[in-house]
Amino acid sequence: MLRMPLRVGIVVARFNEIVTRTLLEGALDSLGRYGVDVETDVHVAWVPGSFELPVVAKSMAKSGKFDAVITIGTVIKGATAHYDAVVGAATAG
Repeated sequence: MLRMPLRVGIVVARFNEIVTRTLLEGALDSLGRYGVDVETDVHVAWVPGSFELPVVAKSMAKSGKFDAVITIGTVIKGATAHYDAVVGAATAG
């Protein structure tokens, strides 16, 4: 059972937004199904790309304002010349 209210921060990359927006909608739907008030207890922060996800997620986590932090980004091999660098940075945190 989840303790309510559950405060959730979600960091979403704008790059490949056609994919990330759909993933965000799914995350919000899932949180709502488990009783999280997505209108008042979820804060969504948009960042330019997956490279920036860890920095903002870490800031959210350290703020003490959130019980959970979710990151949403996509990196498609071949879409950018620096695929390995972006993947490495996004997964290393």
